[in-house]
Amino acid sequence: MLQLRVPRMRLSALLSCAGVLAALGGCASDPPAAKSEAATEDSVVAAEARVPASRPVVTNAAAAEEAAPPVVLTGEYAAYPAARALVDRLVRVHGLDRAELTRAFSRLQRQEWILDLVNRPHVSPAPGPTGAWTRYRARFITPGRIDQGVRFWREHARSLERAEARYGVPPWYVVAIIGVETHYGANVGRHKVINCLATLAFDFPRRSDYFRGELETFMVMAHDEGFDPFEPVGSYAGAMGLGQFMPSSFGRFAVDFDGDGRRDLWDPEDAIGSVANYLHGQGWRAGEGVAVRADTRGGAARALKADYTTSYSLSALARLGVTSRIPLDGRREVSLLRLDARGGYQYWLGLHNFYVITRYNHSTYYAMAVHQLADALRKRRHGSNILTRREGAGALSPF
Repeated sequence: MLQLRVPRMRLSALLSCAGVLAALGGCASDPPAAKSEAATEDSVVAAEARVPASRPVVTNAAAAEEAAPPVVLTGEYAAYPAARALVDRLVRVHGLDRAELTRAFSRLQRQEWILDLVNRPHVSPAPGPTGAWTRYRARFITPGRIDQGVRFWREHARSLERAEARYGVPPWYVVAIIGVETHYGANVGRHKVINCLATLAFDFPRRSDYFRGELETFMVMAHDEGFDPFEPVGSYAGAMGLGQFMPSSFGRFAVDFDGDGRRDLWDPEDAIGSVANYLHGQGWRAGEGVAVRADTRGGAARALKADYTTSYSLSALARLGVTSRIPLDGRREVSLLRLDARGGYQYWLGLHNFYVITRYNHSTYYAMAVHQLADALRKRRHGSNILTRREGAGALSPF
C-alpha cells in the first residue's frame, strides 16, 4: 500500500532547505482525474473537513515587504499575469509570505503532456449499442479487484465500521470507491500535484478559473498542514491520495480519522473517514438503496432521456413499459439509466444515493461501476443470499 507521509514542517522551512540543497548541487525526488462524464470506454477517471481554528496571518504586510529584499518571479511562469495575480491573492487574502510563494512559483514546471491530453479532439460515441459499458465495467469489476477489496475491507474493518457509525455509509461503498479510484491505494498517481495544477491553471483556458482555485486551495492547504507543496504526487489533474481528492474537496471533507493530528489522504484510515464524510456531506441517506435493474416493454424507453440527472415518476415510467425488478415501496421518483451493454441496452433506475455517488465523479458509468463493485464486495464478504436490514431492498442489484 503506497502511502505518503510528508514531514510536518512549515512551508518557509522547507523552501529554505530546498534552496540550500540547490546551492550544494543536490536534488530531490521527483497523473485520470478532472471529474467528467464517462460516457464511453475511454473516459476512465478516478475523482470532492476540518478547518484550522486559526491561520497565521502576516501583520503589517506592506511594511514587511518594503523592509525585505525584493524577490522577482522567475521560471516558466514569470511572464504570466495570472501567476503573479495568484501570488498577490495568496498574500492579500490568506496572509502567506510573498517571498516564499515567489520562490515556489519560480520552481513550477509546465507539463506539456497534460495539455496534449486535455486538448485532444473529442470523439463522439458511435450511434447504437457498441458494448461500451461492458468494456468499461470489465476494467473495475474483476475477480482480482473483488478479492483485493475484500482483503482491504478485512484489514480495515474497524475503521470502516466507525465510518459507517459516524457517517451512515456502508463499508462496501467506501471500499468500492477506493477500489475504483486507486485500486485500494496501489495507484495513487505519480505526478507532482503542484505542477499539474499550475499547468491547468495557467495554460488551459477552458478550465483555468477552476484550476486556479484548486491551486490556491492547494497552497493554503500546504501551509496549514505543514508540508512541502512539491512533495505530494497524484493524478494529472491534481487529485490526491487513496480517494483522489481535489484540494477543494480536501478542505471541505478530509478528516483526521486516526486522531494523529494530521489529515493524510495517503493513510488508509484517514482516507476511509474522508471518503465516508464526502458521501455523507453530499447527502447520502443511510439505509437506502442505490440502483435497481429495470425491465422494459416496447420501444418507448429508447426515446426517453436517460442519465443520472433525469427524474421520472415510477407511475409515468410504468405507463411507458419501464418497471423495477424489485419493489420500490415509498419511492416516487427515480432517474432512468441506460447502459450501452454488449448485446443491447440495459436499463436501471437510479435512486437518491446513486446521484450522491455521481457527486464524486459526474458520470453514470462511474457511479454504476462503484455500485456494482460494492454489491460484489458485499456478496463476497457476507454471502450472496444475505441482505442486512441496513441495506434495504433497493440495494440489491442483479447484474
